[in-house]
Amino acid sequence: MRVLHIGKYFPPVAGGIEHFLADLAGAQSRAGIEVAALVHSAPGPKIDPDATSDSPIRVFRAPSFGQVLYAPVSPGFPIWLKRAIAELRPDLLHLHLPNTSALLALAIPAARRLPWVVHWHSDVVPSLIDRRLAAAYRLYRPFERMLLERSRAIIATSPTYLQASEALQPWQERCTVIPLGLDRERVTRPPANLVAEADRLWGKAELRVLTIGRLTYYKGHEYLIRAIAGLELSRLLIVGAGELRPQLEALVRSQGLNERVRLLGYQPQDRLSALLETSDVVCLPSIERTEAFGLVQLEAMHFAKPVVVSDILGSGTGWVVRLAQNGLLAEPRNVDALRACLARLRDDRELRQRLGLTGTMALDRELGLDSIVQRVSEVYQRVLR
Repeated sequence: MRVLHIGKYFPPVAGGIEHFLADLAGAQSRAGIEVAALVHSAPGPKIDPDATSDSPIRVFRAPSFGQVLYAPVSPGFPIWLKRAIAELRPDLLHLHLPNTSALLALAIPAARRLPWVVHWHSDVVPSLIDRRLAAAYRLYRPFERMLLERSRAIIATSPTYLQASEALQPWQERCTVIPLGLDRERVTRPPANLVAEADRLWGKAELRVLTIGRLTYYKGHEYLIRAIAGLELSRLLIVGAGELRPQLEALVRSQGLNERVRLLGYQPQDRLSALLETSDVVCLPSIERTEAFGLVQLEAMHFAKPVVVSDILGSGTGWVVRLAQNGLLAEPRNVDALRACLARLRDDRELRQRLGLTGTMALDRELGLDSIVQRVSEVYQRVLR
């Protein structure tokens, strides 16, 4: 079987969907499927699209020129799609949405001749924070409907998100729920020198709180910073880059938290693993359904760390915690609720250890990558039949 994944970005670009796509494609390759991925190039150092590596996955990187409303601008994407199809000769296309460039498959005859599997990572949420998205979605939605109508199967990442997604309601009979998974071989234990370096960053805090994610409008970092302001003996490290960094730095200063909150920017996997290894709790304070699952929860499970997660209505974030029993849930945008959850974990070491252990067990039992790959392969086989 030959499969072409069409995504937004691919590692080394950081992000939950990006890492899942790489983990899934790598596991599929090991299972005997010939896999390639078509994505966009990203800002920063250029990556040779034809560079060889130890990975068995070929990655086509279509040049892009910045972003408009979080969507890559890539006029040449149709040419790269034709090239990828011609070189791989896939049996099907696996489209990871949301991704405006994936809509171009509607206009390419070679793509239309193939069956499509749509991986629905998130709705395009008409945000109450960034209201430009609501206007843009009115233009995007007709093409989204056409793509869903043309699809043979749709994969949703949680039953709660599937139930709440207005866009997916007409296509329920095509939908299968398969959660995201994590390649535990990729997230290796960090070397001792990086663990020692991470320990120095934490200092002597009694509660070490780690949050990982892009510094963008729906992640809720500002609520977590305010929660930490009223939580004694705690320290917060924020990993991620994004457009809101100046505002968050200003908030840290205004709250007098320069000694207890640090924004570390992007961190490579080995340093991120060291921070996870030495943390006490991982927090996901997101506030809108654009946060559909929260892959960082699986990384926390891998390191046996409890989580504090916003229980977003219609999202899969709370569903993961209920499935894995790996943490505490807080009302979104509620600083006091977030602080209360963190205080409970600060004061109860045994609870932290118990939640971390049950999370690790759930990762093996419910969210292992091998079972995810098998379930995705069953969808492929059904589509090809």
